[in-house]
Amino acid sequence: MCGIHAAISTAGQCPISSALERRLRNRGPDHLGTVTTSVGDNGAFSLSLTSTVLSLRGDHVTKQPIVDETTGSVLCWNGEAWKIKGEKVQGNDGEAILSLLGEAGRCSSDQHDKAVLDALCEIEGPFAFIYFDKPAERLYYGRDRLGRRSLLAKPGEPFLLASVSDTPTSGWREVEADGIYTMQFTHETTSPSDLVPVRHNWVEDDSLISGIGAFNSSIPVEPSRLTQQSGAVAQLRQHLTDSLQLRVLQVPLPPKASPTDARIAVLFSGGLDCTVLARLASDMLPPEQTIDLLNVAFENPRIAAQKKGVSRDELFELCPDRITGRKSFAELLAICPLRKWRLVTVNVPFSLATEHRSEVIELIYPHDTEMDLSIAYALYFAARGSGPGQTSLDSPREPYETPARVLLSGLGADELFGGYVRHETAFIHRGYPGLIDELKLDVSRLGKRNLGRDDRAMATWEREVRFPFLDEALVKWAMELPVSQKCDFANIVMDGSCEDAPEPGKRVLRLLADELGMSVVAREKKRAVSVAPRSPASEDQTTIC
Repeated sequence: MCGIHAAISTAGQCPISSALERRLRNRGPDHLGTVTTSVGDNGAFSLSLTSTVLSLRGDHVTKQPIVDETTGSVLCWNGEAWKIKGEKVQGNDGEAILSLLGEAGRCSSDQHDKAVLDALCEIEGPFAFIYFDKPAERLYYGRDRLGRRSLLAKPGEPFLLASVSDTPTSGWREVEADGIYTMQFTHETTSPSDLVPVRHNWVEDDSLISGIGAFNSSIPVEPSRLTQQSGAVAQLRQHLTDSLQLRVLQVPLPPKASPTDARIAVLFSGGLDCTVLARLASDMLPPEQTIDLLNVAFENPRIAAQKKGVSRDELFELCPDRITGRKSFAELLAICPLRKWRLVTVNVPFSLATEHRSEVIELIYPHDTEMDLSIAYALYFAARGSGPGQTSLDSPREPYETPARVLLSGLGADELFGGYVRHETAFIHRGYPGLIDELKLDVSRLGKRNLGRDDRAMATWEREVRFPFLDEALVKWAMELPVSQKCDFANIVMDGSCEDAPEPGKRVLRLLADELGMSVVAREKKRAVSVAPRSPASEDQTTIC
């Protein structure tokens, strides 16, 4: 994880504001570096590139921006390249990406952009990047095909790019995850305002969602019931295992941590998605390594007023996610008794949420609705990872802050496998065609609605969030899977005598949870993400700034 920034100006080097530098350093505490170069006709422009680094790959900190000593080209890389051209990346991935882009730069000028695009399409993993091709005097920038990392742009004089903004009213826009963008410096360019970004789509085939795969739109005549023996269950387990191995193995020991401390923490509501990730991760990690489960609960003044005489700590324990979290924690303890689990109960008093309100608003900008803020609060405080921790059901609750720099999120499971109430509603009213349309919409807009905002809210705590369900291979497989093999709205229960069968939404994942021994989690009802309380007058789309 890194913070990246670029500034193009005509008045020499453009300094980063103190607020923006602080936020970039929060994202990357291990190193800050800046490279400045002159570009354009007679060096008319100053291009300043800055990176901060959170080191999570290799055995040393690779300083950024990374400079190609032969060509002078410069890369600001914020991401994780798990694979390039289907091969796992060994060592520092940023250096591998610079080499890849350097090879693309040797193509003829008329094929240059396509070569760079094709090179970036070979990367599997989340990223945002800024790349200055010095010989071509061309700037490239963008986000990965799903938009798992944040990147904002601010047109004008100067022209700015950054992982996060400095203020919520300064004209920053989110860079869409719809391709890569290029800007060419020519003798006709007299001002940064003249630089018009040109978008190059990831693929020319519009039927491919996010440039990854096409949704299977086949409608089953007589859909078969999903059962434990269905092939999709075993396939999902294999894809999730492959995805998690890339994301949880070989994570370096966090600073000031002991070998048995947590390197991985799970954003843990106790629901199906996150608990399956925790359970599978436990099979991969050394048994002596702790896994932290971060469970957030908010104080709601209206509920507190209704329950006079109930202590604040008791009110936190009444939050739905806390109840679910404790149930799933107990199941994990029973199934994986040799693993040291730690449930971290992140309790957020209303006064604390109010104290951090302006910071969260500025972090998630340009997302600016009350619903954005409520969801971001939950992610922001969960990623903070601070609260009473306990390693068994009856152990004392001790003050704790997770040392883990890598967070796992279950985001994407609902969108891929039909976990929202609106998916069932779409099926009821429009059958399989309506359900497929709803799933297509959800997957295609993840980068726009969720991922940039969530990245900015969580990375500010010097941690990197990883999304195992959004691995490219898993996403492609899930999109191409017949919809009747994901969820089972045509069969509310598997047979008439099985009233305790998992509910139909995300049934393939529920059956996997059953296979993993987690019958309670498999039957847990779907609920929305825990959110901070809002004022009674607020609406979901009411703007906050």
